[in-house]
Amino acid sequence: MFLSVFEMFKVGIGPSSSHTMGPMVAAARFLDLLRSQPFTAHGLRASLHGSLAFTGVGHATDRATILGLAGLRPDTYDHEKAEALMIRIRDTKVIEVAGLPPLQFDPLADLVFDFGPALPGHANGMKLMATDRQGDVILRETYYSIGGGFVMTEAELAAGKDSDDGAPVPYPFKSADEMLAMAKASGLSIAAMKRANELSRRPRAELDQGIKRIWQVMNDCIDRGLEHDGILPGGLNVRRRARGIHQALLAERGLNLTAPHVINDWMSTYAMAVNEENAAGGQVVTAPTNGAAGG
Repeated sequence: MFLSVFEMFKVGIGPSSSHTMGPMVAAARFLDLLRSQPFTAHGLRASLHGSLAFTGVGHATDRATILGLAGLRPDTYDHEKAEALMIRIRDTKVIEVAGLPPLQFDPLADLVFDFGPALPGHANGMKLMATDRQGDVILRETYYSIGGGFVMTEAELAAGKDSDDGAPVPYPFKSADEMLAMAKASGLSIAAMKRANELSRRPRAELDQGIKRIWQVMNDCIDRGLEHDGILPGGLNVRRRARGIHQALLAERGLNLTAPHVINDWMSTYAMAVNEENAAGGQVVTAPTNGAAGG
C-alpha cells in the first residue's frame, strides 16, 4: 500500500489527530455526502461514542465536529475564523455552508456525548445525521477516526479498506527488509526512492510546494508557541512555559556563561512550543506517531 508523505505528515489541528482532526475530517466528508443527495436537508445532528465521548471535551472533539460541519477543514484551518463561527452558531443555532441551505443546529441539543457502549467498529466512533423539517433523520453515516487523522466510514472499515487504488509506483514495499533490499539493488537512497514514488502520482512542482508548506507550518507552529503565554485550554490549568524559557535563552545569548548543554535547552524549548500549540488547538503537522511535529 502506497502512503504519500502528505498522508503521513498532515497539516491539521491539535490537540489530537484522532480526537480532533479526525472528527473534523469526518464532518467535512459528511457535508460532501449531503451535497450529493437529491433531497433538501433542514438540520444536522451528531453523536460521539466511545473514546470520542469520554475524552471529547478535553480534546475539543465537540468543537472540531461543529467546525467541520460548518465547512472548516484541518489543512486550511483559520483560528480567528473558527472562533467567529463558533460564536455565530451558538447565537443563531444555524450552520451555513456553501452548496447547502441554512441548516438548523443547536450545539447544546444536537451534539450528543453518548457514554454508553462504544460503536462496534472502533473506540473512536461518531454518527452524523441530516434531518428534514419535522426533525426526522433522512441521512445517517457512521465514521471511525482510526488514528493519525485517517477516517473510515462504517462500510469502509467493515470491508477492510487497506489497499491503494492509484497507479503503480516504481519502488513498492511492504516491509523495511523489502525497502532496504530495493535500495541496495537500485543504488538509490530511501529518500530518493520515496521521491520517485511521489513523483509517479503528482507533478514535481506540486510535490515541492506541498513539502515546503509542511515545513512552513512547522516553523509557524514553533513561532506561535514561543510568542504566547498564559493558561492552556482543557481545564487542567496548565501554564505555558516555552515563551519564558525562550526569553531566558535569548538573554543569555552572547555571554560567556553559556554551557555546552544549552543547545539541548534550545531544542527542548522548540519542542515544548509545538507541544503547547498542539494542546491549544493550533495548526500543527501531525506525524506518524499520532502527535504533532514542529520541525
